[in-house]
Amino acid sequence: MAERDEAAIGASDAAARPAIATLLERLWREHVGALRAALLRRFRDLDRVDEAASEAFAAALRSWPEQGVPARPLHWLIATANHRAIDALRRRARDEAALAELAARMESGEWRGAASREAEPGDALEAEGPLGDDTLRLLFACCHPALAPEAQLALMLREVAGLATEEIARAFLVAPATLAQRIVRAKARLREVGATFERPEPAELPVRLAAVLRAIYLLFNEGYFASRGVQLQRVELAAEALRLARLVAELTDEPEAEGLLALLLLQEARRAARVDAAGALVPLEEQERSRVDRALLAEGVALLERAFASRRFGPFTLQAAIAALHAEASSHAATDWAQIVALYDLLLRCEPTPLVALNRAIAVGQCDGPAAALALLESLRLGGALDGYAPFHAAQGDACRRLGRLAEARGHLERALARAVQEPERHHYERRLRELASELPKG
Repeated sequence: MAERDEAAIGASDAAARPAIATLLERLWREHVGALRAALLRRFRDLDRVDEAASEAFAAALRSWPEQGVPARPLHWLIATANHRAIDALRRRARDEAALAELAARMESGEWRGAASREAEPGDALEAEGPLGDDTLRLLFACCHPALAPEAQLALMLREVAGLATEEIARAFLVAPATLAQRIVRAKARLREVGATFERPEPAELPVRLAAVLRAIYLLFNEGYFASRGVQLQRVELAAEALRLARLVAELTDEPEAEGLLALLLLQEARRAARVDAAGALVPLEEQERSRVDRALLAEGVALLERAFASRRFGPFTLQAAIAALHAEASSHAATDWAQIVALYDLLLRCEPTPLVALNRAIAVGQCDGPAAALALLESLRLGGALDGYAPFHAAQGDACRRLGRLAEARGHLERALARAVQEPERHHYERRLRELASELPKG
């Protein structure tokens, strides 16, 4: 929480502005979804809520360097955002008596704004079981049946996770401008159909569950392998995704919800093994299996077995099974690659996407050799969907290196480096290129 930083940030200290900006950036990342969700229950308009949230953070950046960081920064932001949303209603209410009445009722109720008192934790959340969680409520609300699946996912990652347009675009492998228009159209569509952002009825849950699970999965991926920046992982996003996955698993008896939770736990179990002491990326073949979190591994495997036993599992459960084989193997060489390829065969039937095909090709390379992998990767190259994806070119480079085609390997790695958008990833490819240079003939 933000309170741990406030002791270092004094009031009336202009030099504190950079530290406050950093603090606010982290608060945005960790809590903007919950803030928006709390406001949306009252104001029922995504654009108004987005504007109020942004104004609250801007107000904090202006006032905190002079007045000091509040004892409870998040509550200050929630109360201020609520106050700004009420002010916006009053401005519009000049010609709309109904809005004026609504604003008056809200202002005279439990909310008083940041100037008169700080909000209490219970102000923003009614604890009524899993659906009482505002963030989970917003996740389901964004899955309105009137929206196309890709619009649902984009909206949830934008509104709940607070991800930037560029980050979501990378997850979807589309241009940022395309993604931005998708979000604008999604909000317009919700207004058009009169979406109420109420908690869904029990009969609606299965319809919206698949999109919710997918959004949580993408949110975890952003925390597990950040789309940009100086750190490989964004721990707070992965933790939020795990929290939401647990809530959804409690909410429904669908095996795929348990399958997703199992997948996230199994991936999280390997988090420490994926980076070295300096935060650099450690490739799978070099990871120390002793650093795997055995408690998370055991919890994930138990959930996986239960999901499989239902015989109603889907792609997340299959991915969890693959993750379990990686996490349980005593070494890279001891991994059951044949079983992993068989699972990818099943997954490709459920999800025939370029990324699944890429991961299957890499597994085939471990099982049947680099030539087999390169043939599969070449067919993917002709499709063109992965040209902007650095790991695709890195996989080609690795296959060529293992075949002794070192000049080709260097070209593929250079293309991977040119497309990498995250510093640890770039450092990894630079290291691979240096290693390759030492193997190339001189002159």
